[in-house]
Amino acid sequence: MVNGVALAVLAVAGVLNGLGLDSVPLWRQLLFVVLAILAYLHGRHLPVPRGWVVLVVGGAVGLVVTAVRPSEGVGVLGSLGLFVALPRLAGQFRLQQAQLIEVGRQRITQLEREREWVAERARLRERGRIAADVHDSVGHELALIALRAGALELTADTERGRAAAAELRASAVAATDRLRHAIGVLREGAPPLEPPDEEVGELVARARRAGLRVTLSGSPGRLPALVDRAVHRVVREALTNAARHAPGAPVEVRVERARTELVVTVTNPLVGPGTGLATAGTQSTAGTARSASTTTTAATTTAVTAPDETSSAEEDRRDSGNRGGSGLAGLAERVRLLGGTLRSGPTAERFTVTAHLPIDPVERDR
Repeated sequence: MVNGVALAVLAVAGVLNGLGLDSVPLWRQLLFVVLAILAYLHGRHLPVPRGWVVLVVGGAVGLVVTAVRPSEGVGVLGSLGLFVALPRLAGQFRLQQAQLIEVGRQRITQLEREREWVAERARLRERGRIAADVHDSVGHELALIALRAGALELTADTERGRAAAAELRASAVAATDRLRHAIGVLREGAPPLEPPDEEVGELVARARRAGLRVTLSGSPGRLPALVDRAVHRVVREALTNAARHAPGAPVEVRVERARTELVVTVTNPLVGPGTGLATAGTQSTAGTARSASTTTTAATTTAVTAPDETSSAEEDRRDSGNRGGSGLAGLAERVRLLGGTLRSGPTAERFTVTAHLPIDPVERDR
């Protein structure tokens, strides 16, 4: 409204200044210059949605004056057109040009941010894949080393041999904890998409050769690649946890295949007098858009456990759900995305990991 009034004032001033041009004093000549500058600034900084209406009305007034007094009308139209309308149109053009430049600059900035975001997400996904691969491969091997050291510690004939085995086992556990800290730096993103290098039976056989007392019943058979990979990861993670937290305890792996569903169950006793595997359940439910993942794993102690293992267990209990993230919590999300569920926790003096996976999965959105 104010901008329109200002434009109307400029138009009236242009009309009045165009009257009586027979003798134009200096101040009126300067007024033409001032009108042109003000009209340009008005168009440049004060946009009026229907400013052309004001100019048309001013032109109509000039035509009326021309009809009544032709000599005066030419001056009015010239003053209004040359010193009000044209400067304002020039200012309006500059305003639109500046707005287009600003829009283009904002668009370029937005595209650059989107490109940086895409690159960052790709980098984080790759870091997540690396973290998950390191956790699932190196962490598994470290757990088996700790298991072998524990067995050697129990069967060594000399005190020196038992001490060396205990030191080796403590070092393996400490290395696993440091690995989890390193994974916490890398971890953010999806687990790797490469298929496992071995079947479940081969994985169990390798764990058995390493000294883990594990039995396998049932077979998954032929499965889609996504389900086969998930089954392999569930069994491997469960065996790794059992080797680390319940060394020497028997582990049972059951694979039950129905017509539309595959159920994988891995159980082991909670070992150690007065101690237990304090593990919060990790659950992911099919048909929902979210999964609840809580911390897993807390190390148990035996009579021959090294002194620093308890502190490592407490630290692992606090941080395993927040930093490593590639264990049972990460698997729960992968299983959920396939439309299944994963539950883990102590039940009846046993620690149980149970995964329900559809035979024909439909991956859900993250």
